[in-house]
Amino acid sequence: MQAVRSIEGAATVVDAPVPVADWPVLHVAAAGICGSDLGLVRFGLPVTLGHEIAGTVDGRAYCAEPTVACGRCDQCVAGATQRCRGPAPRGMLGLDLDGGMAERVAVPPDCLLELPPGLPVADASLVEPMAVCWHAFRRVSAQAGERVLVVGGGSIGLLAVAAARALGLQVDLAARHPHQIAAGERLGAGQPKGSYDIAVESAGTGSSLQQCIDAVVPGGRIAMVGVNTGTWAVPGLPLLMNELTIAGSYCYGRGRDAREFAEAAAALAADPGIAQTVITHRFPLADAAAAFRLAADRAAGVIKVVLHP
Repeated sequence: MQAVRSIEGAATVVDAPVPVADWPVLHVAAAGICGSDLGLVRFGLPVTLGHEIAGTVDGRAYCAEPTVACGRCDQCVAGATQRCRGPAPRGMLGLDLDGGMAERVAVPPDCLLELPPGLPVADASLVEPMAVCWHAFRRVSAQAGERVLVVGGGSIGLLAVAAARALGLQVDLAARHPHQIAAGERLGAGQPKGSYDIAVESAGTGSSLQQCIDAVVPGGRIAMVGVNTGTWAVPGLPLLMNELTIAGSYCYGRGRDAREFAEAAAALAADPGIAQTVITHRFPLADAAAAFRLAADRAAGVIKVVLHP
């Protein structure tokens, strides 16, 4: 079968063995290219890429929650499967285990979520990044009616706008490119003005974190979802004197009373305009190299690129 792997620092379509595992085998219908994939491809990981995945098993449509957890450690029992520290096999599809940029991928049964009515499988790779945003708002205990500023207009930033609207929040967007601002407006975001109860840092830069700190009211909360592998510089006095809360937010969990993946899927099903706005380009799997090149060019009007085997 065809699969996308990193060969000499570039996304390359290769012949890979069909998965043989005790897990169900998902026939992939859609796999999104995440900003983290653009970075991972340079490391030459020995696995198939792709953690934003949707497809079918025995004709039924599913999205795949890519965090593979032990289910038994203290973090898993508490519902924080994304912080699993139990024994292997554990990790993430597309990072530690073969992912979904392939014709087929093996997925643990508890990581499969059947799609709700109204969410086409071709759009359902968005459930994963939408769940990232859903979890971010839970991390800062967002309440309906609060004011939110999202900083960064990539796919995570725009899905944070969509998640905020679905949760009943008032949301504005600070973005760099005109096409991102226009997409934010279609999703219900306003222009930045005034102060905010919550800021979402989705760009992964020190300047965007500073913008969040400057934007929130005393006692405000900041959810950090932007990926940055370096060291953050945080201004001490504003953080201290305004009693700000900065919450790191990673992936999504499965709490006792809610599964954030399911909530994200329901929000996408309820508003087809989210996928129509965020997914800007689609490619066949065979054209993955061109798709990755386009996904890296934010100035080209790209938001989310999806591969279709």
